[in-house]
Amino acid sequence: MRFIALATDYDGTLAADGVVNEATLATLHRFSKTGRKLILVTGRQLKDLLLVFPQIDIFDLVVTENGGVLYFPATREERLIASEAPANLVAALREKNIQPLEVGKCVVATWHPHENVVLETIRNLGLEHQVIFNKGAVMVLPPGVNKASGMEAALKELGLSRHNVVGTGDAENDLAFLTACECSVAVANALPSVKEAADITTSNSRGEGVSEVLEMVINSELTDVNLSRHDILIGTDCQGNEVMLDVHGKGMLIAGTSGSGKSKTVTGIIERLVEKEYQFCLIDPKGDFELFEHALTTGNSQHAPTVAEAAQHFKLPGTNIIINLLGVPSAERPEFLNELLPHLKSMRATLGRPHWIIIDEAHQMIPKHENHVAQSSASDMTGTIFVTEHPDHLAQESLSSLDKALLLGNLAKEILEKFATACGIEKQFDIETPLQSGEALFWQRDKELRRIKLAPPHAIYTYGRNASH
Repeated sequence: MRFIALATDYDGTLAADGVVNEATLATLHRFSKTGRKLILVTGRQLKDLLLVFPQIDIFDLVVTENGGVLYFPATREERLIASEAPANLVAALREKNIQPLEVGKCVVATWHPHENVVLETIRNLGLEHQVIFNKGAVMVLPPGVNKASGMEAALKELGLSRHNVVGTGDAENDLAFLTACECSVAVANALPSVKEAADITTSNSRGEGVSEVLEMVINSELTDVNLSRHDILIGTDCQGNEVMLDVHGKGMLIAGTSGSGKSKTVTGIIERLVEKEYQFCLIDPKGDFELFEHALTTGNSQHAPTVAEAAQHFKLPGTNIIINLLGVPSAERPEFLNELLPHLKSMRATLGRPHWIIIDEAHQMIPKHENHVAQSSASDMTGTIFVTEHPDHLAQESLSSLDKALLLGNLAKEILEKFATACGIEKQFDIETPLQSGEALFWQRDKELRRIKLAPPHAIYTYGRNASH
């Protein structure tokens, strides 16, 4: 599954006048029965929320007080995840007769037009607290605490990534967590600023709007929604236009002769995956990526990794894994992948990650004319990158999972034509001049071939025995 969880605001989004209707509750139940998770993210205090929403147990986790408190419906545990509301601020506002004044475990809240008095009092007391607005509400919270930080705390408890979350909201204080979600949704009654920032605006308002997007997730995983804001930079074309890797596309081939820069290109891509917090698993048969700093490497020339060992490292969504197969005999490496890929597919079905699976020396790992489970496992996977010198030696079933190719080196034209043939496309490509260092050919099925300048990695690494591999 692509979207594993819903994170939704309560008032004005899920609820109308504080009440969630029966039809919306039914859709929430249906969504939950698919194995997905429900996270409520609200500015309300828990005691107030329980009075108006007795069906709260439908949610797996609840973020209250605009990110300051976590509530676990299954155990009734309420956990403060930020500093307590400052007593001196509360006392000073009461002395100034600010009415109404609500004090929670973390939040101190009032209403317009008291925001100027609140800001002045915070300044006079030398506090670092921030003021967050929610339509007419004025909320005082510790620095860095908002609905996004609360949602991240909830996702950590569930072992989920924000890249597998669809978020729904309607007001200013929802923007922080909505923009952190992979897909942000404004219900029809949302403020104009929220609609402008969202990936989708629903046709319906409040609970009906939330139900609308949940049905879209259940039925189509939002495949028709443009989420290009998450795409990963590959390089620029001759007009200076950015060439991007669609993070929700099928997959990509990176091919070129030895020394053409394949490993350097992969390094640039995985650096940018790390920057955007996408989790990747890189299969590294030759140990070319063992020095990459932003991933945990399992296995080396003296130690053969196991699938169970690798699986342990995927528990945290922020951990990227490089599986070094130097300790595995060459003849046994395809069988290792044979065992690993079904496990990764199972993780994706329940957790939505790892988001990207990168297989170096793919022609050796999934070879043609051999009956491996890995062939069928790779044939229907999205988010894959195969790196190889010989795409024509790669199993045909695996090539069907790719819809784009990046070709490097002085044999790029020949390799591209072999790839196209292997994909069942007989086509000659007209390449006028040889590629220069740092250049590549980028081809997507049914689109024109482009010559691009590759975006280099930030760091400089030595790749195995050949620094330019």
